[in-house]
Amino acid sequence: MDWIIALVIGGIIGWLASIVMNRDASMGIFWNVIVGCVGSILGRFLYGLIMDGASARMRDNPFNIETLLVAFGGAVVLLLIMNLIQRGRVR
Repeated sequence: MDWIIALVIGGIIGWLASIVMNRDASMGIFWNVIVGCVGSILGRFLYGLIMDGASARMRDNPFNIETLLVAFGGAVVLLLIMNLIQRGRVR
């Protein structure tokens, strides 16, 4: 059951990040879920590098506002990297 919730939240976060990065028209629901989930992992990794001990706090409560903001930030960074690779510039 937790995996289904994580996929739904990942899809919503990926969709919101694609709207912010102006890529919503080129992405379907599958890619929104992928970007949201992978962006969440990327955001957690980057946040863990910046803030020591944050991963334990995020692991204890995975659906608090801090975790969702970190996941959203990671998804935006992932889309930014994808834009750089695909087009050679940020849109």
